[in-house]
Parts: sequence; C-alpha cells; structure tokens
Amino acid sequence: MEMAGDCKYSCKTPSETLQWILAIRDFIKPYQFFLDAHVVNFFKDRLWEAVEKEWMDCLQDEPVENLIQIPSGVLQDHWPASLKEFVNSLRSLSLPRKQANLQEEFPLLHMASLSTVLAQGMNRKKRHEVEALAAVVGVIAREVETKAIVDVGSGQGYLAQVLSFEYDLSVVAIDASSHHGKITNARAERIRKHYASKMRKSGSKGRELCVPETVTCQVLSSETLKALSNGSLHAYSVQKKRLFRERSIGHSPVEYKLTPHSYRIADPPLILAGLHACGDLSVTMLRTFLECDEIKAVISVGCCYNLLSEEAPAMDGSTCGFPLSKSVRNVGLFLGKSARDLACQSADRWKGLEQAAGLHNFELHTFRAAFQMILLRYYSDVLTKSPAVGRQGKTLRRQHYNRTLESNLQCQGPRGSSGGSSKNISDDKTKCSLSILGCGHDVKKGLGCDGDEDAFFHKTSSTPSFRSGTTNSVDSFSLFMKFCESGLARLGLQSQEIDYLDIWKETQSFSRMIGPYWSLRAALGPVLETLILLDRLLFLQESGKCREVGLFPVFDPVLSPRNMAIIAKRM
Repeated sequence: MEMAGDCKYSCKTPSETLQWILAIRDFIKPYQFFLDAHVVNFFKDRLWEAVEKEWMDCLQDEPVENLIQIPSGVLQDHWPASLKEFVNSLRSLSLPRKQANLQEEFPLLHMASLSTVLAQGMNRKKRHEVEALAAVVGVIAREVETKAIVDVGSGQGYLAQVLSFEYDLSVVAIDASSHHGKITNARAERIRKHYASKMRKSGSKGRELCVPETVTCQVLSSETLKALSNGSLHAYSVQKKRLFRERSIGHSPVEYKLTPHSYRIADPPLILAGLHACGDLSVTMLRTFLECDEIKAVISVGCCYNLLSEEAPAMDGSTCGFPLSKSVRNVGLFLGKSARDLACQSADRWKGLEQAAGLHNFELHTFRAAFQMILLRYYSDVLTKSPAVGRQGKTLRRQHYNRTLESNLQCQGPRGSSGGSSKNISDDKTKCSLSILGCGHDVKKGLGCDGDEDAFFHKTSSTPSFRSGTTNSVDSFSLFMKFCESGLARLGLQSQEIDYLDIWKETQSFSRMIGPYWSLRAALGPVLETLILLDRLLFLQESGKCREVGLFPVFDPVLSPRNMAIIAKRM
C-alpha cells in the first residue's frame, strides 16, 4: 500500500491558476462517462462496461476497506499501472485538504475556546468550524482595521454571536429564513444576559456588549448584498443604531433593497464572511466584494456546489455561479449537475471508515440501482421524472439493527444477569448481533466522525450483511424488498404484482462491480471541487483589485469536508 503523490501545481498567479485549471480539464475529458453517470442507473445502463476492464477485473475482488480509500489516493501494489496512474493524477491535481497550521498562516491569530453558553446547540463539527473561522475573521479584521462584519448566510447565528461576544466585533447576520432570524435573536439575548451578569459580578460594567443585528432577506444578486452592506456601514457609523429589522411576509422571506446612504470619511471598512454560504450565495459574496469599495476583505467557505447555477456555454457578462472567471468562460468549460454533485463528495471521511460502513454504503447503492430496475420494468413512465426516494435505506438498516439486538438478547447467557455493568452488556449484544449478521467488526471502534449530524456516520446505522460476491443473502433480499416497498410508497405508486426475486437475481450477478465503480467515480470528487474553487480564485485574481488572495484549508477535512476558505483583501 502507498499514497499517491501530492499536488504538483501552484495558484499564486493568475497564469499558474489557469494552467492548473486547464490541466484538470484535459485530465477529466476521457472520464466524462463518470461525470455524466447516475449510480441509480448502474444496472439499467450497465455503467461498469464504460470502465477499463482491467481495472474492474482487479477491483471487483478488492477488500472494501481498500476501495473506500481510493478517493483519498491510497494505492495497492498489485494494481495495474494505468489504475495507479489514474489515482496519482487525481491526487496531483487536487488541492491539499489537510488543515493548515492557522497560527503559522496568521501569526496574529488568537483562537478563543468557546464557553459553554456560546457553544450551546453546536455539535462537534459546528463548534470546530466556528472556533476556527471566527479566529480567522478576527485577525483579518485587525489587519484591515475594522470591527464591522457582515455574516452572509448566517443560519442560526453561531458565527455572528461568537464574533460579537467573544471578539467584540459589530456583526450584521443575513439569512433567508425568518425562523433562523428569530432563533438568532433569542439565542443572542440569552448570551447577552449571561455576559452582562458575569460583568456585574466581576464589577466590570464599562464594556458595551456587541449584539449581532439580524436581517431576513434572500440575497439573489450582488446588488442586494451591496445595499445590505452599505446599510450595515451606516448602522455602524451611527453607533449601532438598529437600522435593520427582520422583514418577512407571513413566514416567507422576501428580497428587498435598501436606499443607499451618504457616507462620512469616518465610516469604517467592512468584511464579508460566510461559513458554508450555499450555492450561488458564496459567488455573490465574491462579486459584491469586487463591486463595493467599502468592503475591504472577504472570507468565504462555500458549499452545495450542486446548487450552483451554470450555463453552457457561459457568455461573457454572465452572472451564473460557474464558470465565474473570464478565462474559464472563454475556454467553454461546463460541468453539469451530476459533476457538481460529485464535487460534494468527502474523500477524507471515507478514508477513516471501516469495512462495515463501506459495505453499508455499497449495499444502499445496490438497493437503489436495483429499485431503478423495478421502476423501469413496472413503472417506466415514472423514470422520465427523475424520481427521488430519499434516504429510507439508512432508516431501514437502523431499524433492522435494533430488531436484531432485541431478538438476540439470549446471546448474553448467564452473564446478562450477572451484575456486570450495563456498558459491558451493551457491548456483548452488539458483538453478538454483528456476528450473526456476518460482520465481525465491533462498532465501538467507530465508523465515522463522532458528533456529526449526518446519520450515515452514526455507528448504529452501519451493520450490513451485504458483501461483494455473496449476493444470495436472505437478510439482504428481505431488506431490499422493504426498501422497494418504502420507495414505491414515497413515490405514491400503487403496489402491483412485482417479482422482486427475479430483479434481485438479475442484478446481483453484477453487484460486486458497484463498490469499485462508486469508488473510482468518487475519486473524481476532490479534483472537481478543486476546479470550482480555482475558478473562484482566478475570478478574484483577474480583477486586479486584491492585494492578497488565497485558498486556505481552515478546518479538519474529516470533521468538515468543505474546509477551503477563499480569503482576499482589497488593494
């Protein structure tokens, strides 16, 4: 086993960034079949036949733990040379994702450890992100000499509140959800009372507490964000007078524009910050930064590339989310939704998983692809609507796990009532049920990231009996039938006489191919995300308005896969 080589490219200048982008474009051209594919059509379109036969012949018997590490660039010695070259090239074209040493990158940085009251409601992932990004925003604010921040896509206000109460910055929090605005305000008031009480008890009554302002607004253009930013400058210059009020019609957010204000020389510069501002919102932040002279810095961590707007071909002057830079528009590069979906993959998370979680993932893809064959044969008209059946496979697997635990309590024997600790009893039940399911892994070892909100990475959801090459499991077939029945119900389809077993037999002879196919396709995710991020970086570099601009991996990629921040300062 070995690791593929590290990135060989640079993006310090516009020409270097474009060279990197063009290298990615040239590399992915022969693999367009991966980018255009939908794994739900794996059996329907016989997708494995598009992949080099030598690769599939090698990988179909590869241990699952090796397959799920392919997207992270882990190679095996016995692989064909062409497969090794494929993985090596992907690694060399992808941005390094290991979290940067923030203290080295930003020498003046001070990362505050969040108090219990500030961290309330945050899971491990969110706390990690807020602590790191707030510290970065704090140091950039000192460098551009401002205390005025606009938090774009603020959600429930976690970042805004830490910047306000911990870093003493004046923050306007913008989000499209009026519900989020109410939560932000209520939470901020609880935190304010806590800090005010502490100050009274300590006798330090002189400090005025910064409380974030909230705006409910759909930011559909840079013009809207410019107007909101201009308004926040005015609000700051009149001693935080509450210029903004939460605005909504009923429960639906609305877009509105603010009247521009005249500014005094004393008006401060402004920073735009966004923690996972969704889809085009991250792009709008970058456009607004270039269009609004009062904004002196932007710190953007994007996400949800699948929601980016895209045009083919994108014409000059387009306001789509991709491509953004003039150079990439000129070369006519187009990705498509399937490729943008793929850019959201999380290679670093998969690398840390064990066999059971990988098996579970491949089993669910097998179920969904086989269910597509059910639709093709019995409900062909539904396929024209791109049916989405949700994530019920994970729910079924969890329910099956819990039933198995209950039905195997007898595995405890006399020890079950021997007075041992409940922890030991629970551990024994887990080992027993996994043994019966044909999986000898103890889930206590961990299958993902503790504390993350994604149900897939919860340990109790990963106890599969499916394994490549052993496709006649009664247990798997039973779950497949329940998956199909649940999917039909979600699609509102009337049940009819369906020969599930016939479809199962027809698809299972090729099911061992789905793990290799999924892993090879997922390996393209990091390089596609790199392409999207480099396009944004090049957009800023081409403008000539940035004295500093760069990409920084500010979070641990295992905890937070979308960990790259674009940070730029105005000339």
